[in-house]
Amino acid sequence: MFLTISTTGNPERPATDLGFLLHKHPEKAQTFSTSHGTAHVFYPEASAERCTAVLLLEVDPVALVRRGKGKGRGGAPDAALAQYVNDRPYAASSLLSVAMSTVFKTALNGVCRALPERAQAPLPLRIEVPALPARGGAELVRKLFGPLGWKSVDAVAVPLDEQFPEWGDSRYVRLVLEGELRLADALRQLYVLLPVLDDAKHYWVAPDEVDKLLRAGEGWLAGHPEQKLITSRYLSRRWGLTRQAMQQLELVRLAESDDLDVESIDNAVDETTDTEEKPVPLAEQRRTAILDALRTAGASRILDLGCGQGQLVQALLKDVGFTEIVGVDVSMRALTIASRRLKLDRMGERQAGRVTLQQGSLTYTDKRLKGYDAAVLSEVIEHLDLPRLPALEYAVFGSARPRTVLVTTPNVEYNVRWETLPAGHVRHGDHRFEWTRAEFRAWAQEVAQRHGYAVDFVPVGPDDPEVGPPTQMAVFTMTAADESKNESKNESKNESKNESKNESWHETANETEKGAKVA
Repeated sequence: MFLTISTTGNPERPATDLGFLLHKHPEKAQTFSTSHGTAHVFYPEASAERCTAVLLLEVDPVALVRRGKGKGRGGAPDAALAQYVNDRPYAASSLLSVAMSTVFKTALNGVCRALPERAQAPLPLRIEVPALPARGGAELVRKLFGPLGWKSVDAVAVPLDEQFPEWGDSRYVRLVLEGELRLADALRQLYVLLPVLDDAKHYWVAPDEVDKLLRAGEGWLAGHPEQKLITSRYLSRRWGLTRQAMQQLELVRLAESDDLDVESIDNAVDETTDTEEKPVPLAEQRRTAILDALRTAGASRILDLGCGQGQLVQALLKDVGFTEIVGVDVSMRALTIASRRLKLDRMGERQAGRVTLQQGSLTYTDKRLKGYDAAVLSEVIEHLDLPRLPALEYAVFGSARPRTVLVTTPNVEYNVRWETLPAGHVRHGDHRFEWTRAEFRAWAQEVAQRHGYAVDFVPVGPDDPEVGPPTQMAVFTMTAADESKNESKNESKNESKNESKNESWHETANETEKGAKVA
């Protein structure tokens, strides 16, 4: 996908000043790495009379399909074959907007130290986007760009196939904008309106998107007749964020009409008072979900398998309902850090009696892990090579056999919502794999069937309607029949132990009696 930015000039005010404003030298072809591919900037023409800059974004379609599954980021939202063929590498979308913000960041801010007066002055501009997905057609394109000061907004629908005109037009248009605007204003408009016309974003829309919209829309969005549509689509129809943005834009409009600062109108809240709700980190949401599931299961003796640096153990200790907590990890270094985190050396005797940290490998059976109410494998399985999973499965479900097992793991489908995560990458360098929801469910259901458990699935974090939650959790519960078998085995073992103890006591007593008679 690409766009071109052209301007004209004369020997006194050469068109090549565009290179200064974009901070990209016309005599160089430059390459930039983005989170979705590679961006190239080059100039097919650069003279005093005319200068054209091209931004070309190369997107890896295989990685986008593999990770996006044809939906949201990486896939055309309405394509029947989106898992195999999609328009993301070719059609201007939020992928191009993010590339613009990366490559032309200084130009978007209207800053140019070399030519500050040129940065603040209108330029004769011609901007062309050859393939722009427009949900609403060419008419909507004209409605969005028309009120923004462009002399000409040429939006021509691209036919589905020129050889078969009876098939009609596609949802793509060829857009050409001409007029005299500040370069920063033109870039900001494109930054906002490209994903608006596409009506899709390739990443999760977080609350900070409101600030991005207000910054990019400064000077033009508050008075735009299609403000509501732009705001709603840009924020992916998240109504809470849309309402927040609309309220801010109304303040801007009122301030502009009265020639006042926004701060002088929006002064109802003391700035020294922090009333903004901060987003809850995913790790904390995961621990909360685990604690809720353990309480629901009525578990009191807990195994934290792969406890790492002890964050979950620390959270479990805060609830007196969990009477015994055992953290197990193969890394002694991690256990040492966990011990420091928990301050075991300074912990009271009663509290210290509730927690144990021990070294152990989860791919080997361990008699010390038997007899517990619940075991937690939080973000553990993805750190194992896939051929080692059956060994872990048997060690936990076949040997230790707690009544409840909680397993959390990343949902790879959600990775498309992380704007800063490069395409094709997993969330952590040590992850051997990351599963889709279907893959995780298939594995969990097979494990449950093999070992006599029922399994339910719980989303952790925001549950995106297209790609699901960032973390997926399986709650395994031993079936009643297997639980009674388990209890019978435990009772038999206890009886055997007691009988052995009694036999050894009788033998000792008889020997003592014989010795007494001999004496």
